[in-house]
Amino acid sequence: MANDDLVHRLRALTVELESVGSEFASRNVLHATDVRALIALLDRSRAGVVATPGWLAGHLGLNSASTTALIDRLESRGLVTRTRDEADRRRVALHVTDAAQDMGWAFFGPLIDRVQTVAEGFSDADLDIVSAFLDQVITAVGDLRGS
Repeated sequence: MANDDLVHRLRALTVELESVGSEFASRNVLHATDVRALIALLDRSRAGVVATPGWLAGHLGLNSASTTALIDRLESRGLVTRTRDEADRRRVALHVTDAAQDMGWAFFGPLIDRVQTVAEGFSDADLDIVSAFLDQVITAVGDLRGS
């Protein structure tokens, strides 16, 4: 398979996933940035790392005022809570609520099930290769985005 064919397939997947994300945002009356924030906060939580407003601002490329408005919007919808970080009480920690997670599972659950079914058709060794490839592509895109 030619390398540019891989690039075109990745682009096609990106377009499909963006379309799904847009539908999720539309159905739940969320901005695209709201969805990106929720995903970032969920990923951070899964990694066991505290998410702060400053981290979220940097991750999303937002200024302080925009980040505060974003967090206020998500908090008013019951999707995010702010608490004092247990390790450093001066720091605010952001958490995605169970309601937000339930909303995500209700919409994305069938997609996740389909992807898992597709993955079952591949060996662990194949999936390790696919994972390594995707990790490297994500890093390459992130590096380019960061420059």
